[in-house]
Amino acid sequence: MKIVIALVFTFIGFSSFAQTNLDDYKYIIVPKKFDAFKNMNEHQTSTLVKHLFTGKGFVAVYDDQLPEDLKFNRCLGVLADLQDDSSLFSTKTTINLKDCNDKIVFSTMEGISKEKEYKAAYNEAIRESMRSFNGMNYSYTAKDQKDEAVTVNFRNDVKKLDESKASKVLEAEKAAEEVNVKRAPNVISEETEKTQYYKDNTPVESNIKKSETQKPAFKSLEVKKPSPAAMLYAQATDNGYQLVDSSPKVRMNLLKSSTDNVFMAKTDSKNGMVYQKDGNWVFEYYENDKLVQEELNIKF
Repeated sequence: MKIVIALVFTFIGFSSFAQTNLDDYKYIIVPKKFDAFKNMNEHQTSTLVKHLFTGKGFVAVYDDQLPEDLKFNRCLGVLADLQDDSSLFSTKTTINLKDCNDKIVFSTMEGISKEKEYKAAYNEAIRESMRSFNGMNYSYTAKDQKDEAVTVNFRNDVKKLDESKASKVLEAEKAAEEVNVKRAPNVISEETEKTQYYKDNTPVESNIKKSETQKPAFKSLEVKKPSPAAMLYAQATDNGYQLVDSSPKVRMNLLKSSTDNVFMAKTDSKNGMVYQKDGNWVFEYYENDKLVQEELNIKF
């Protein structure tokens, strides 16, 4: 009987201590992925833990959705950590609450489940662990600001102190004033209206002009017009056409290119290209460093 009574008082004392600790914290931070698992919200454990904490009167938030005051003061909340001690035949969980210094301030009882399906097993074990918060009348109480420093900025502030302290403050201020009067200044300012000047940094228009790309000019260009009788007839080949005169004699070979109406051209003595320009066929080639454009009468 004595053992039972001792255990009861021990449990009551532990619960009172734990509640006092938790009353100091405003938030319960629930990770969206516990360290015990590989995936986010695996087996819906994060969702369940947040839901159960909220149902027991705590303000539970996800670790990626922190309120503004918690972002700037991480010590306002404790982090819920799911400890997984599962074995082959049973699922065992404990929920530890850690403060901003990674110190465990509260641990739940171990929840155990014999369910074979993972989701059902973790659901049952976590719910059993959360029974540790049953009957805990949680109420957030902000920590009192203790040992605040007293700062005296002006002479009138000494009225807030007792007479013995006030006299010491006045004596210290008087001594400091005497030292400041005797002390020579380290820097003597001799600026006058005449010696003051400033540099005008207004942007000045640059006389540098952007260079313009000039198109290369041909040394010379010669345009040849065809005679009306110089008709060439196009005969299809595997790679293009051959142009023959009325003899008939092959005067030029045209090879197809990747562009329509543009051919690589070759005669007995010239290499160039044949293309359409303004409805006319033009044979363009170089002759003695001179660019020649020779119009052709071609009948396809």
